[in-house]
Amino acid sequence: MYVIRSHMSTGITQSPRPSSSRFRWTPADIALGAALGVGCGLVFWGFNFAYTPISSMLGSILPGIASVLHAVWYFSGTLAVLILRKPGAAVYVNVVGSAVEMLLGNNFAFGFVFISAILQGIFAEIPFAVTRYRVFNLPMAVLSGLCTALEYGFYLLFFRYQGVALLSPRGIVHMISELVGGALIAGVFSWLLFVAVAKTGALDHFASGRAVHVREE
Repeated sequence: MYVIRSHMSTGITQSPRPSSSRFRWTPADIALGAALGVGCGLVFWGFNFAYTPISSMLGSILPGIASVLHAVWYFSGTLAVLILRKPGAAVYVNVVGSAVEMLLGNNFAFGFVFISAILQGIFAEIPFAVTRYRVFNLPMAVLSGLCTALEYGFYLLFFRYQGVALLSPRGIVHMISELVGGALIAGVFSWLLFVAVAKTGALDHFASGRAVHVREE
């Protein structure tokens, strides 16, 4: 058992006494993660169709700025950790989501999709892992989104945007846009979505849902 403390001034949710039981996955965690992954996979798949025309339009205005939208493909990692609060949650949900996306069909290579999913999940968990999965709040969500954006931004430069130098105008715009998207979409949006879902009572059987209700008291 562990105690959840709420700090109203910062929105921090902590478990003051680390326990190995907090890190154990239950059947309910696995089922919820799978459901979350399927839902996110549908979002990934649908966004594949919207991204091409939108990115072309944005690219004609300022090359590289379309990267601000990439976080739609990796917000799932931060959201997964906020909801499940278990090590590996981001990787698990990302991989399930990517599998759904691939089954439905997309234009990206199998290796690119799954390697990206795993790397994004690992980087999304870094801020939470540093706190031993004890702190869950908006600043942590934003940090998670920024870490993922940083990883994905460099990943694209090294393996997809060959010929685009980091310090070139397009490279700079790309990285700034990636970080902004990571902070706002993967960070702020994921936090707001998590809180909204928790307030419906759908997460009452999980520590994350109970913590939201504690903050409201």
